[in-house]
Amino acid sequence: MKKVGDYRKTLGVTKVTELKEIKSIYRGLMKDWHPDKFAADAEKQAEAEIKSKEIIEAYNFLLSIDPETLAHAKDDYIQTTTLSNVQDFEYKNSVLKIEFFDGAAYEYFDVPRAMYIKLVNADSPGRFARRHIFNAFPYRNVVKMATA
Repeated sequence: MKKVGDYRKTLGVTKVTELKEIKSIYRGLMKDWHPDKFAADAEKQAEAEIKSKEIIEAYNFLLSIDPETLAHAKDDYIQTTTLSNVQDFEYKNSVLKIEFFDGAAYEYFDVPRAMYIKLVNADSPGRFARRHIFNAFPYRNVVKMATA
């Protein structure tokens, strides 16, 4: 997985760029890089396919971690992180993925390896995560909560 900064660079946005502007930039880039625009040149079309996939991936990622998006799901996040226990977790390239017993899963970004080691060694990983991870790192929901 790429870093958050790489996705921002792909779209040419900053940390403070608002969601409305990100959407506008995304639409403009997709208009410029849509593969159908290069139907006459197979090489350019192949390049445009790769570039458009990168743009879509970056947009979807940035959309998922945008404060406005997270605000809409804040109640579910709080419910999961306070009421559901940690089922499993994994760490790779500064990304910590935590799965919960309620079916939800979240990725936390830029988590230092030392923090992960403390989580592994904690008597209660859930309590440790509530104190040191859940509200300290950028996150996104990677698995929609199971419907009751």
